[in-house]
Amino acid sequence: MLRTFTLAAATAALLLPGGPLPGLHPGNAEASAGRWTAREAAAFWTPARMASALPVPGPPAPGVPASPAPGAAPSAAPGAGDAAAATPVPAGAPAATAAAGTLPAPPTEPFSSASPTPAASAPAAPASAAPAPAPAASAAAASAVPVPAPAAPALPAAGPVLPSAPAGVGKDFDGIPVVGRMFVMQGSGAYFCTASVVSSPGRNMVLSAAHCLLGSDTRQVAFVPQYTRANPRPYGMFPVLRDAAGRSKVWIASRYRTEGAAKAATLDVAFAQVGPDAEGEEVEDVVGANRLVTGATFNHPKVVLIGHPAPAPRPRACVNKTTKFTSTDPGSPGSFLRIDCTGYPGGTSGGPFITRFDEDTATGDVVGVIGGWETGGPTADTSYSAYFGAEIRKLYQSAVAGVRAE
Repeated sequence: MLRTFTLAAATAALLLPGGPLPGLHPGNAEASAGRWTAREAAAFWTPARMASALPVPGPPAPGVPASPAPGAAPSAAPGAGDAAAATPVPAGAPAATAAAGTLPAPPTEPFSSASPTPAASAPAAPASAAPAPAPAASAAAASAVPVPAPAAPALPAAGPVLPSAPAGVGKDFDGIPVVGRMFVMQGSGAYFCTASVVSSPGRNMVLSAAHCLLGSDTRQVAFVPQYTRANPRPYGMFPVLRDAAGRSKVWIASRYRTEGAAKAATLDVAFAQVGPDAEGEEVEDVVGANRLVTGATFNHPKVVLIGHPAPAPRPRACVNKTTKFTSTDPGSPGSFLRIDCTGYPGGTSGGPFITRFDEDTATGDVVGVIGGWETGGPTADTSYSAYFGAEIRKLYQSAVAGVRAE
């Protein structure tokens, strides 16, 4: 089944295309104008409303934005402004046509352009300054170990973090702090996807799937780490910030919006800037963060997949290898990460693919999110992710640049 409630699904996998990197359009997630703080988010997203939320509906057809809700800020019209790199309020994102060699250097701590190969048994040499290899590159070309991220906050440890289960078998568990639900309003409906914290200089970045935050009527967006129905706010609530026009500060490649979930499934990735919690703490300082890794192999020997399936009261975890899936559908060409894990239906979209998982910090390297082909896959037992290559690296860098420019 699809990861979102939709009648027309995205089709096929994807190979990152050559040529210029895509334009970025961070204003795809719209919100009503006005203040949106952690206290206001918590007052709106009551435990009852969160428990009744459904998986985010399927993305609109290319060029057909969702009908704006009353009072919602109008969506940006497609055109020249949409084709250029942009940020919500801040400026400074690199232009869409910039060559890869002119991009600003990525952060040295939370982000890496390569990851270990499956066969690596010892730390590899430090990552070079060369751009991340394209998806078609061999695993050997992406052999550098990511630079360690800042230490995660000390969290209480009570035995193994992940549930015990055979490879490929999903099992519900109490979750981990860096993964949670992303709640959104669309029209008059309350919805959710899965999201996770990714390390960034501002310590305030959350990663999910683009189709979860697409649409001009997406508003009241908030991230809740380690949500469970029994304990809905164990680490508080972090609102996705808004710009002066009331649009949520979400970075999505503009080509994903204009070409649609099938043709641009390689770009089914979104970064969102969240504000501090009610105590004024940034999300990464509260729960820690995964490191973003691009330019790695498709074939990881051990990946932890975490998602929030509907209508389960708790998240689900599974451990298995990933393989490369290449689409034969000309309407959605390319290649994906593919993982067989049972029980990942609607709601799990945006859930992270985590390698090098550390039980002590409950964090690791994120190399994908559930989404992309068929917005995550046509069945609940096999999931897909867009490949994290140069385009996703640029999307992250644009988000970081936008936050820094505030």
